[in-house]
Parts: sequence; structure tokens; C-alpha cells
Amino acid sequence: MEIGHLMQANLLSPMILAFVLGITAARLRSDLRVPEALYTGLSIYLLLAIGMKGGAELSHTSFLRFWKPGLATFLLGISVPIWCYFILRRLGKFDNINAAAIAAHYGSVSAVTFIASLSFLDSMKVSYEGFLPTLVALLEVPAILVALLIARSQMPGSTGLSQALREILTGKTVLLLIGGLIIGFLAGQKGMEQVKPFFIDPYKGVLTLFLLEMGIVTGQRLGGLRKVGGFLLCFGILMPLLHGLLGVAVGTWAGLSLGGSMVLGAMVASASYIAAPAAVRIVLPEANPSLYLTAALAITFPFNLAFGIPLYYTVAQMLHHA
Repeated sequence: MEIGHLMQANLLSPMILAFVLGITAARLRSDLRVPEALYTGLSIYLLLAIGMKGGAELSHTSFLRFWKPGLATFLLGISVPIWCYFILRRLGKFDNINAAAIAAHYGSVSAVTFIASLSFLDSMKVSYEGFLPTLVALLEVPAILVALLIARSQMPGSTGLSQALREILTGKTVLLLIGGLIIGFLAGQKGMEQVKPFFIDPYKGVLTLFLLEMGIVTGQRLGGLRKVGGFLLCFGILMPLLHGLLGVAVGTWAGLSLGGSMVLGAMVASASYIAAPAAVRIVLPEANPSLYLTAALAITFPFNLAFGIPLYYTVAQMLHHA
């Protein structure tokens, strides 16, 4: 399928249309809101469902199949925030603190982009590796810590990294994904059949409702685009594009399937707005949230959701059929 048709199919999916509805509601200043408690419940459901499904698949995957993609992902988690930091410092002229804060977000992972990429593959009926949720943690943890270490290395006497590490590891994204993986791994395919009517069948409906809320949040952040400057606007599109292509290429080299390579590309291309902000608030409280949150949520997230995912899939097809 050509990339134009892939993008059209993606843009016209119920999930993306719900996201657009949320943005529209926010820009029209509608009183449409998803209650905070429901939003929290939806995010817990999605992360746990992905982890459990991945764990069940992982239960019959050998370590030899996993080690190379795992190592490649870990190295990407170390590398991406380093070059993002130096690009932001040298070309963007950002100060040390804000450059590191933004780099932490772009080295980390957007859990929703990860989930959306899996949903895209499910709609295309393309298979992927069950251990992909494990790669989220292997990418997210080192990426945030490396960026924060860079900033703190230039601020003698600073503390807070141990607290930030605890925040990352005990945060709901990593905890639910890894916890779900363990549950699914121990329960296996037979165990997952017991919860299939709740955790598998309604999954896309829950994702649609969740993306409605994400659209509202994104729409509220769009006004901040005027404040972030032209450089950060370009950075928020070009860097994910380059990272996505790199992730697909590395995933293909590491032996991931077509679907797995595409998901790794989407992961590397994404920018965190859940785990990274929590860690940055602890270690770099001086950083400007309007910069890193607007870039991650109002620029990179919509780009990946609407255009990036179909593009990374097309590149993965080209590499796997080469």
C-alpha cells in the first residue's frame, strides 16, 4: 500500500478522528472534558493491557531472539539525548538546563505513540514481537538519566538523580508495562484467554476515548507554539523524523520483524510527556515547562500520530523487502 493511502487510512481511523475532535473542542473552548479519574483509569488500562499481551507473547520467545534488539534499543536510549542536547545547545542556543530538559523528553518514549503504533499494525493485520513493551523501559530509563546527568555534570554539588531514577522506575508507565509483562508471561496464552473479553476486545474503544482526551490536552497546548520559537518548531518535527528512520533501520539490523522495526522507529521518534516531565521537575526545576511540554505534546505527538507512524511503516516495508 502506498504511503498516501496509509496516511489516509490512518487519519480516517476512529482513534485519530477522536484525537482531532479533542483538539477542535479545545480550540473552540468547549466545556468537553474527560474526568481526571476516568483519564487515569484509561491510561492504567491501556498500559496494563499492552504489557499483559506482550508478556503472553514473550512467554514463548527465546532470549536469543531478544538480546540483540534489546541491546540496540538500550544504545539508542543513551545516544539520542546526547546529540539532541548538543544540537539544542549549539544550533538552538538553549541554555544548559533547558537543552537537557528537552533532550530528556526526546530521548524518552511517548507511551501513547507506542500504543498507537501497535494499534496501527493491528489494523493492518501485521504481526510484531511480544517483547516490544520491554523495549520501552530499555529506551526510556537510560535516555532520561543521560540527559539529566549531562545537565548536572555542569552544576557541581547538585543532587536529585537518585530520586529521579526512583520516579522513573516507579512511575506508572514503566511499572504497568513491566508488571503487565510479568503477569502475561506467567499466565501465558491460556491465562490471557480468561481476561480477553476485558483486556483485549474493548482495547481499541478505550484507546479512542483516551485519544479524545489527549486531543483536548494537545489543543490547549497549541497556543504555546507562538512562544517556543521557529527553531524548536523545526526541531520538534525534523528530529523525530530522523530518529524514526534511524529506529526503523536499527530495528531491521537487529533482526526485528517488519512490525517490530516500525514500532521501534515510532518509539525513538516520540517524545515523552509523562515520565520525562516528572523526572525533570525533580532534577531540573529551573527548566521551562512551556518549552519541553509544548514541543513534545503540541508538535511531535500530533506529527507522529498523523504522519510519522505511516511513514515509518513504509520505510520498514522498503528495508524488509530490499
